[in-house]
Amino acid sequence: MIDLSSILHFLSGSTLFTYIVLIWLSFYFIVSFAILFSRLTYMSVWLSKERDALEDILTNKKEIFQTESILRNSTDLSKNKLELYKNVAEKKATIGLTWLSIIASTSPFIGLFGTVISILETFGGLGSQNSLSIIAPKISEALVATGFGIFVAIPAYTFHLIIKRRAFELLAVLDSEIKVLIKD
Repeated sequence: MIDLSSILHFLSGSTLFTYIVLIWLSFYFIVSFAILFSRLTYMSVWLSKERDALEDILTNKKEIFQTESILRNSTDLSKNKLELYKNVAEKKATIGLTWLSIIASTSPFIGLFGTVISILETFGGLGSQNSLSIIAPKISEALVATGFGIFVAIPAYTFHLIIKRRAFELLAVLDSEIKVLIKD
């Protein structure tokens, strides 16, 4: 268990570069959660509307124009036009996935880069003091950046998969709506 005094000790002995790496990774961490919550909220409401619209169409309660579906604005119910609407919906549904991919893939490297720089600074500053009791704590402090990078990457990758799955569910419902509307 890490206590507050060890965190304060780590921060007091850190260099400006370590602060930059930790701030960068903290920003990534916050952005990952912001994307997750905003996208899940938006997509849950949208998915609910599309499911209701599909049910209304299947039970002949309403025409597509009377529902809350994204397809309701289509004046032309041709297959090509509906596929275009589906493509627009796919683009809207997958907003944020690129950023989550970037965060998930670069966070470990940013953390590792911070660790390498910290270790280089540690060895560069040792000079005549090459005792293991001096080197070990500095290297341990340097590894915090790598750990934090991995800590940021794991949720970002998980959130990417969650949102991707939700987008898949939404597109499956839209595809079902299109199939019902086309009536080959």
